[in-house]
Amino acid sequence: MTDIKFEVSVIIPVYNAEKYVAKAVESALQFPEVKEVLLIEDSSPDNALEVCRQLAEKDSRVKLLQHPDKGNHGAGASRNLGLKSATCPYIAFLDADDFYLPNRFDADKRVFAENPQADGVYNALGVHFYSPEAAKQYRNYFPSELTTVTTPVKPEELFPSFISRTKGFGYFSLDCLTIKKNILEKMDQWFNPELRLHQDSDFIIRLVYYARLFPGEIKVPVAKRGVHDDNRILSVQNEHKQKARNQVKLWDSLYQWSQNASLPGIDVKHLWCMKTSKQIIAEPYLPSVFYFLFSFMKNRNLLTNPVFYNAIHYRFFGKGKASFFLLRAKNKVLRVLLMQRS
Repeated sequence: MTDIKFEVSVIIPVYNAEKYVAKAVESALQFPEVKEVLLIEDSSPDNALEVCRQLAEKDSRVKLLQHPDKGNHGAGASRNLGLKSATCPYIAFLDADDFYLPNRFDADKRVFAENPQADGVYNALGVHFYSPEAAKQYRNYFPSELTTVTTPVKPEELFPSFISRTKGFGYFSLDCLTIKKNILEKMDQWFNPELRLHQDSDFIIRLVYYARLFPGEIKVPVAKRGVHDDNRILSVQNEHKQKARNQVKLWDSLYQWSQNASLPGIDVKHLWCMKTSKQIIAEPYLPSVFYFLFSFMKNRNLLTNPVFYNAIHYRFFGKGKASFFLLRAKNKVLRVLLMQRS
């Protein structure tokens, strides 16, 4: 085991979070390892700026930042500003309406000490409901209150797992990720400021391509996501088409990145399949038919890609029980045909 100097900068983008940001900051300041908490106030319409000022005056470890033009630039650009300003060798993230639990960095310190080659550690995230209505909305769309991986995955297998080229293993949240700051030097871009949603997923997927990330505590949460009536992710879930459009932007961002990142051809092809699948789901019915035909003519092997194939099925047959059993039957036939071809 190697002795390490474990000092952490916690980056918190703040927008419209005057009710919650104090709890987030206090949860980070409970740890002596946290040497600075960077609040990036993103031109909130509420009183969040004043709350941040008070927090900074109360504790010298809290530092208040704003964009040079004092404007609103989104969570991605705000986190980038925090990354540029961070001074500690380790970086952790926290949303302004979420909070850390007392065990937040226990596994991180152990994993970094035992694995000098580790670039980061990921853990499990729980849920805290601020209202019964928020709990009801959340449970309508998410089957579990624990965001975690289902099994430990080798660092070199994380990237294909995240882009669904191999069997899925779950996922982890920024709130429960700690990275070495120097790994950022390998990335040509940190958070994509053009993505107003899913910029965290975009960052994590690109990060696991460059970094060696190890599992920490994946059985119990080390932080909690605050779910309340104003959560943007819940409002977007209520609009299926809008959700699909935001997914298109995410996978298009990753596909564009893959063009310049020297990825293996199989990964580039799979990112294109993911982008194309989301585009077909997002389009109205007739345009989606034409887009499907255009994509199929461009790449006739698309129907052998499970992600694309399943997206097409759900787009045109829905997600009911009958559709599910039809999909299973089709997949059995497809596997037989593929075996005959091989």
